[in-house]
Amino acid sequence: QVRLVESGGGFVQAGGSLRVSCGPAVRTFVMGWFRQAPGKEREFVASIIWSTDTTNYASSVEGRFTITRDSAKNTVDLQMDSLKPEDTAVYYCASSSRTNGRDASLYDYWGQGTQVTVSS
Repeated sequence: QVRLVESGGGFVQAGGSLRVSCGPAVRTFVMGWFRQAPGKEREFVASIIWSTDTTNYASSVEGRFTITRDSAKNTVDLQMDSLKPEDTAVYYCASSSRTNGRDASLYDYWGQGTQVTVSS
């Protein structure tokens, strides 16, 4: 059983930056980040294929967020810059053996989530 644990997150003003991290990474799989705002469905944010470093981003975050893997720490990190109030959500780490895309049902393991709050 894989147990993913997120860390980081917190509170920041609009335009600021935060970094969230997830580990231990499942190196043979795809690692991804999703988020869920109050009253909304969980949505895809970004993913990375561990073996090839191929990344995939939601259009709403492309150019502002960066997903990376750290082999030494065995983590997957999401650097979030130019944050907006609409980025406020619980951010979840997930892993998949089947996809690097945005379908949450194809992700096998999930973390408990970490809160990110962006004030205007």
